[in-house]
Formats: sequence, C-alpha cells, structure tokens
Amino acid sequence: MADDLNQVHLTSRQIQVLAHPLRIRLLGRLRGDGPATATHLAAVLSTNTGATSYHLRQLADAGLVIEEERPGSGRQRWWRAAHEMSSWRRSYYLDDPDATAAAEWLETFQAGRFVELAEEWRRGVAAEPPEWRDAGELSDYLLHLDAEQVRALMEEIEEVVVRHDRAAQADPRPGLRPVSLYLAALPRSPKPEDPSPEEK
Repeated sequence: MADDLNQVHLTSRQIQVLAHPLRIRLLGRLRGDGPATATHLAAVLSTNTGATSYHLRQLADAGLVIEEERPGSGRQRWWRAAHEMSSWRRSYYLDDPDATAAAEWLETFQAGRFVELAEEWRRGVAAEPPEWRDAGELSDYLLHLDAEQVRALMEEIEEVVVRHDRAAQADPRPGLRPVSLYLAALPRSPKPEDPSPEEK
C-alpha cells in the first residue's frame, strides 16, 4: 500500500474486536462519512444508542476509533476513525486460532458485502444518469502469475487508487459521490485441463 495512506495492520486483538457485524459497520461509517455521535450512528444503522455506544468503546479500546473533543457538544461524545484503512494477512495470526477465525469472518463479510453492493447497483443502474451508467463497471481477468508478481500487482493498483483518492480530495468537483472499489486477487488451483502459459 502507498506509504502516505493512514492505515493499521491489525493486531490479533484488533482483528478480533473488529470481527463483529455492528462494529465493522460503525467503523465503515466513521471512515466514509466522518466523525459522528453514537446517537447519529444508531439512527443511520437502525440500532439503539446503548449498543452503539458500547461497541464504539470496544473499538476505541482496541485503538480503531478515537473520541473527539468538540466545544459546546455537551454530553454528546463524538467519535472518529483512527485510520483510513485496515489491513491484515493470514500469516500475521498463524499461532492464534481466534485471530485466524476473526480474519476468516472479515473475509466472508467482505465477500458478502461486495455481492450486496453489486446487486444494489444492478437493480438501480437503469435509473442512473448516462455518465454514471457507463462509469460503474465489473471486470474480471484471468492472469498467470507467481506469488511475488501478484503482490507487486496489488501494491501497484493500490498506489493508483490512493493517488486518485488524494487528487479528488485536493480538488473536489461537482458530482462527487461515494464509490466502492473492491480488489481481489484469488489464486486458483491448477487443473489438469488448464494449459500452462508455455502451452498457449
């Protein structure tokens, strides 16, 4: 990932705290929409303020969110995300089965969330203005790479993503809207009928 991205490499404790349906949605909202109170987040996520406050405190104890001081806010507590992005690899948790299970849960959540967003886009695309209908895109590619090449490819793509995000923040234009971009590099098991690159 690009060096200037504010990210956290999740520790065993952090990934276990984050692997919870409400907590991951809370963190996602704070990252996407900016600082908010538990009352606001509860309303947006259709939950109750007590549960929201509890889970925000759990995220804060793990160093994933931070309480913000706001003059004149009274008893209301404002929260913000501590980082722009979370990252992890299975290899971080080889000796920790609980953290490994949490990583598996997060991966399943990500895959499910992608399916939800793709279906939401497909159902609503006809109502989008022409420029957005053509901008939204789903693509897939079958590449033949070794592990080192896959890592290099993903790092390069992520650097491009960060560059575009930074440019949009520095020069906001009319018509900006949130865009979910998912990246996945999923090695496939070789099959006898699959030709090697040399055979093609």
